[in-house]
Amino acid sequence: MEVALERTWKDALSESLSSEGFHSLASFVKSEYGSKMIFPDPENIFKALNLTPLNRVRVVILGQDPYHGAGQAQGLSFSVPKNIKNPPSLVNIFKELEVEFGKKSEAEVSFGGDLSCWARQGVLLLNAVLTVEAGKAGSHANKGWEDLTDKIIETVSERCEHVVFMLWGSYARKKKALIDANKHLILESVHPSPLSAYGGFFNSGHFKRANEWLKDHDKSEINW
Repeated sequence: MEVALERTWKDALSESLSSEGFHSLASFVKSEYGSKMIFPDPENIFKALNLTPLNRVRVVILGQDPYHGAGQAQGLSFSVPKNIKNPPSLVNIFKELEVEFGKKSEAEVSFGGDLSCWARQGVLLLNAVLTVEAGKAGSHANKGWEDLTDKIIETVSERCEHVVFMLWGSYARKKKALIDANKHLILESVHPSPLSAYGGFFNSGHFKRANEWLKDHDKSEINW
């Protein structure tokens, strides 16, 4: 699997990308794409990194693995292309944004469910697993992606200053151990899924709190 990565990430992850573990993962992924329907399209596997260079990361929103329905996954956690119906978790994210800011999200109004506009502002929309087989959630878990994405989280924690990490749901919250809480803001809640959103995601105020943190540390706020 050829890795076309933005320069800052390619430099930071060079050791991981040349490791035996990554080569094994790459062989597995290449084989999967050659024999099954896999999401996202190959050119979008590393879209989160390519849209958000390491030196521009201000917020990290961590997902678990890509959407496994046709046309949904585009390489950004929680995001879908503009012409695709918004999945329930994204619907709830937009609901929370409207409550916090008293208006619909700029991303929703202008781009539907495509959160690329956030990524270009410095929001790293990172899934812990970067590929998935169609219709089979979690099918590429424990194949090696987690080693790479854990390294990405650690790299942001070590090399960036005053980043906001949004950890929603038990899976994402386990990644807290990878983050230096003395220099970054960690915001935790239940997952925005309809099964859990009313247990603490709604009215969490995470988006406003993120902007307040960024402003307090002389960084530009995110236009959510």
